[in-house]
Amino acid sequence: MVKSYQMYINGEFTDAAHGHTFEVYNPATEQVVSTVPRSSDIDAIRAIDAADNAQEAWERLPAVERGKYLRLIANGIRERADEIARTITEEMGKTLALSLVEVNFTADYLDYMAEWARRYEGEIIQSDRPNEHIFLYKKAIGVTTGILPWNFPFFLVARKTAPALVTGNTIVIKPSEDAPNNAILFAEIVHKIGLPKGVFNVVTGFGNEVGPELSSNERVGMVSFTGSQLAGHKVMEAASKNIVKVNLELGGKAPAIVLDDADLELAATAVVNSRVINSGQVCNCAERIYVHRSIKDAFVAKLTEKMQAVRYGNPLERDDIDMGPLVNEKGLIKVKELVERSLQQGGRLVMGGKVVEGTGYYFEPTIIDNVDNSMEIMRSEIFGPVIPVATFDTIDEAIKLANDCEYGLTSSVYTQNLNKAMKVISRLKFGETYVNRENFEAMQGFHAGWRKSGIGGADGKHGLEEYLQTQVVYLQFDDKV
Repeated sequence: MVKSYQMYINGEFTDAAHGHTFEVYNPATEQVVSTVPRSSDIDAIRAIDAADNAQEAWERLPAVERGKYLRLIANGIRERADEIARTITEEMGKTLALSLVEVNFTADYLDYMAEWARRYEGEIIQSDRPNEHIFLYKKAIGVTTGILPWNFPFFLVARKTAPALVTGNTIVIKPSEDAPNNAILFAEIVHKIGLPKGVFNVVTGFGNEVGPELSSNERVGMVSFTGSQLAGHKVMEAASKNIVKVNLELGGKAPAIVLDDADLELAATAVVNSRVINSGQVCNCAERIYVHRSIKDAFVAKLTEKMQAVRYGNPLERDDIDMGPLVNEKGLIKVKELVERSLQQGGRLVMGGKVVEGTGYYFEPTIIDNVDNSMEIMRSEIFGPVIPVATFDTIDEAIKLANDCEYGLTSSVYTQNLNKAMKVISRLKFGETYVNRENFEAMQGFHAGWRKSGIGGADGKHGLEEYLQTQVVYLQFDDKV
């Protein structure tokens, strides 16, 4: 049965102003699962107006009261966890188990951000003058917008909404056109718990049609975008029109360095998990592997053993699988062509390498050996279950190869020597480095990239402060009273 959804603006579920809709597909079956409003700039303006009208009263609420609403949303999510997880899997293809992890993590994230209501604070600064106090206040930015990707669609709603709301901002969310249904379920929960009208809004549609308005409208104080570098550039360009603050996460090309003393079982397991989780469609997971020449054959053998054991299929029909399909045909073709070009350039196919025949956007678990940094597969995001493996001879060479990249989001190193680990950590140019573990951040950390991986970051204290601006007050007083 094809479902029909509406957007959520100013506390009401509504169709697009022009009445247009678009279809959402299940990537495992290629069947239509829903129709969703196809919004225009008219709808974006309507949502921004609602957020703007609601913001002042929302900011005047004590932060602890704003935090209570986040906890109510978290509880509402837990009550509908199975339904939401199934919706995520249906529209973007991840395993049902991973969708359920995402849903529960989202609820926990809202609770975590609610805890900051009593904790974020300003400062009192020493003055050079007698009888003067300098106060630094942390205040809401105002109206914020969040433009989301499809790979962790439900969590990203909370990642942008929770810090915005607890600090007194209002928000307009634009989910990916590939996975918008789950955001409407989030809105249903928001509506049920009685969040004041206009504080949270959802517009559905295509980025090129509503993204410019959400990025450039003069009443928007900040736009937070997660997605491709190309789209991020367009968001930043649009935001420059009215000097709108930007917060951008634009992907990564995470290197994994496997030194000659590494625990090969641990390293191989972590790398394979990085390429299989969400069918390899994760921006912070290992995308290029550098292994010491002396252990390369042994390491590739372990990778092969583990990748051959990877099971895939329709995640709504099977619960014994490790990955589902890629999100859409465009993504599947991109992975296929990237693999083909790497082989033409001298890469050696160890296993996999082909589109799976039949219905659904599946790509075989793949390992390619004998690659180097001149190849596109080592420079562009793969976003598929593909492991490219290169070799190095010295730690210095490994660090140089890892840093030879326009991205700078995450990285990892595998070694049993603390000195070697610290040397690599101190010289890697990435926002995150994982040592002897999988690439997955904590909500209390700070997920932020260097270089073309973006501007600003998310999570923890520093992610919360992305949604705050400062007001410094110089208060001169007369003590002759």
